[in-house]
Amino acid sequence: MTMTTGVTVATATNAQAAVTTADFSGLVQQVTPGVARVNVTKTVSESELAKAQTAELLRQFFGDRIQIPEEATKPAIEHAYGTAFFVTADGYMLTNHHVIAGADKITVTLNDRTELDAKLIGSDERSDVAVLKVVGTNFPALPIGDSTGLRVGEPVLAIGSPFGFDYSASAGIVSAKSRSFSRETSVPFIQTDVALNPGNSGGPLFNQGGEVIGINSRIFSGTGGYMGLSFSIPIDAAMDIYEQLKTNGSVQRAYLGIYPQDIDRNLAEVYKLARPQGALLTRVSPNSPAQKSGLKTGDIILQYNDIEIMRASDLLNLINRARPNDTFRAKVQRDGKSLSISGKLSDTPEGVQGEGIDQQDNVVRLGLRLRNLTADEQLELTADEKTGVLVTATDPTGLAARSGIFAGDVITKLYQKPITKVTDFNSAISSLPKKGVVTIEVIRQGIPAIIGLRIE
Repeated sequence: MTMTTGVTVATATNAQAAVTTADFSGLVQQVTPGVARVNVTKTVSESELAKAQTAELLRQFFGDRIQIPEEATKPAIEHAYGTAFFVTADGYMLTNHHVIAGADKITVTLNDRTELDAKLIGSDERSDVAVLKVVGTNFPALPIGDSTGLRVGEPVLAIGSPFGFDYSASAGIVSAKSRSFSRETSVPFIQTDVALNPGNSGGPLFNQGGEVIGINSRIFSGTGGYMGLSFSIPIDAAMDIYEQLKTNGSVQRAYLGIYPQDIDRNLAEVYKLARPQGALLTRVSPNSPAQKSGLKTGDIILQYNDIEIMRASDLLNLINRARPNDTFRAKVQRDGKSLSISGKLSDTPEGVQGEGIDQQDNVVRLGLRLRNLTADEQLELTADEKTGVLVTATDPTGLAARSGIFAGDVITKLYQKPITKVTDFNSAISSLPKKGVVTIEVIRQGIPAIIGLRIE
């Protein structure tokens, strides 16, 4: 294959020639009947309706001479849309929670333009999965694949209703796997470069065999439109949620009671790991299954149920797929020694969302301005049974500023020495080695983290 632009001719190499666009034309015709557009009707609140009525009166009296705030012009009824697909022949469908959230009425439009009323069976915000049901039989249920076998670079296809353009197909490749965003989500997203836009949400992501391997859920964008990064819920995780919502109408999540973070290069050196791997526990909740099993803050979980843990998200994904009362085994490194720990998961306590990742910055340097905590500030840390010193400012040219340590962080330990006042911090600094890596423990917005500080 050659490409000519002006007088420049570029000839594809053998490696480049092997990369070709998959032909999904036959597959699109095959699977389209199993995909439907979701139509959602939401009633605007009385206060919003009053704003709209006031805006209309102002228009009648003043015409275009008055500027009316945009939020005051909303109609009494709002309409939204998304995508869903059949998973059973008797009318069960999957879509996203955010597609149907707050809906007063839900209908689905099939590819032959038949419109059916849909009943919401159940919805789970944390996984962004919702289950719908329509009355009827012999619906074209789509085959469900295995998302665990996906490979980065594999061609995939999405079908949905972007911007209301029904049954639009877009294709791309799997860019990455096991993407995690925050403590508010509980699934390891599939990242693709498939062009997804508003309206694609809830639609199926297919492999080349025509099997559903994901539910299209979100995009990464600074404009509201597609910018090259799309994220889908793995179908294996979605089907777990589906079964629970279909059976119970809600989702039960297992609970261990940990706050893990990733291991970076500096922490790997501190803990004498051959490479950055594992999940470092920055907090173990009191009276949790983790504490009862013997896990402690500072432990590094290297294996969980005989599965190697490379990142904190690997561990959380396994816990989120588990059920209350499931047993677990963990290979742990503590103080340079390896030990095995076992226990039993429990139900997530009321008011607790589940396990979450503690975010950390990868590069940390010193250069701080500190003060002791006030009595009120100290009370905020009582839940963690910790104390510390408050970072009030960072030197822009110093090591801490380049680390991402911010004003407002509370330093609780330096070089494994507890910090209760500024003088403790100064004493700890005087004992630091001239070269190597040490740890700083901080609390940021209520979340603890352990950071490796490289001294050079």
